[in-house]
Amino acid sequence: MATHLAAVSSAKGQPFELQTRPTPKPGPDELLIAVKSVALNPADAIMRDQGLFIPRYPTVIGFDMSGLVLEVGDNVPIDTDLATFFRPGITRVAAYAASFWKSCDPDYGPFQERCLVPWQHAVPLPDEGISWNHAATLPVAVEVPLNAWDMMGIPRVGEATASVPTAADSISTDTPGGKQKNKTEKREALLIWGASSSVGTMGVQTARLLREDPNSSFAAVYATAGSANKNYVDSLGADRVFDYKDSQVVDAIVSAAKEDGLVIRHCFLATGQLAPCLAVLKEFVGEDQEGNKAKTAKIGSAPVVPPNAEVVDGVETIFVMPSTVEGERLEQFRYCMGTWLRENLAKGTIRPSPEPSVVGKGLGAINAGLNKLLLGVSCTKLIIEIAE
Repeated sequence: MATHLAAVSSAKGQPFELQTRPTPKPGPDELLIAVKSVALNPADAIMRDQGLFIPRYPTVIGFDMSGLVLEVGDNVPIDTDLATFFRPGITRVAAYAASFWKSCDPDYGPFQERCLVPWQHAVPLPDEGISWNHAATLPVAVEVPLNAWDMMGIPRVGEATASVPTAADSISTDTPGGKQKNKTEKREALLIWGASSSVGTMGVQTARLLREDPNSSFAAVYATAGSANKNYVDSLGADRVFDYKDSQVVDAIVSAAKEDGLVIRHCFLATGQLAPCLAVLKEFVGEDQEGNKAKTAKIGSAPVVPPNAEVVDGVETIFVMPSTVEGERLEQFRYCMGTWLRENLAKGTIRPSPEPSVVGKGLGAINAGLNKLLLGVSCTKLIIEIAE
């Protein structure tokens, strides 16, 4: 029987232990991946230390990975005539682990040398230009904001339907930062709170593509970040970047939107506090300048929504999570990974973000990497290199 090395979680609150595990065979619709790099997420540390989501031990956890397809199960697309296909020993992938939806079955956790993944959770990588480390930053960072747009009811790029323009909707000016945009029919700014986090940086990139869609309602991307990361967030496509540490940040955002002739009715909370997001959106709920009734404002929150969160009339806060219905989840991931991410990587319209920082090599480095993550990081993704 083939075996491999794994960083095993044996009990709640205990560090991972290196153990040898039997290498599984992929079932229908599954890939067996030789893991090359893993990216660390805050949820990994919470699962290790508090046992979150783990129904039984021992297990292997993790979310973000890159690696080489070793074997494919039945029904996996391998025909090169298909848009997304996987060839054993050839196809390089980035993948979002499925262990959460498999009751933390250890075969599906990427903190090991071999891992099972549903093919819908994986994206084939371009032949050149993306390293294992950069690829490992992509899966969670891409899925969360794309899921947020879906859950808030924002049409996907290319799926929005243009409305008949009115005189009030016809605006043509420079957006902040000197980016020339035709704002006809575009009256909204999309706000990304916590834009220097991993999902925040990709939130800015996905929002930029929404802004560039001529049929979307978004004319600008607003973002918050620390002052040290302003230039980086701006380079990803934000039109205005506000310092979230500024005590007047809410007033600054509201004033900027009014100066730009825009409203803010959608916010993606990547990281940080919900309260300032609510404070911004509540300023745009009610009648607009023409006396028309405003639409309901929505916040898509990557952090769990606190049970004592303020309730603001007209503002809905949605906790962003993939569907618990398997068919729906697989279709969501197939779009995020196999369609959106594959196409945009190929076109070069997005780039892996934020930049990876290698904090160790080998499975034995994961514990120390998570400890470093708990101390706080900004505008970087911590990476463990598992294999060459």
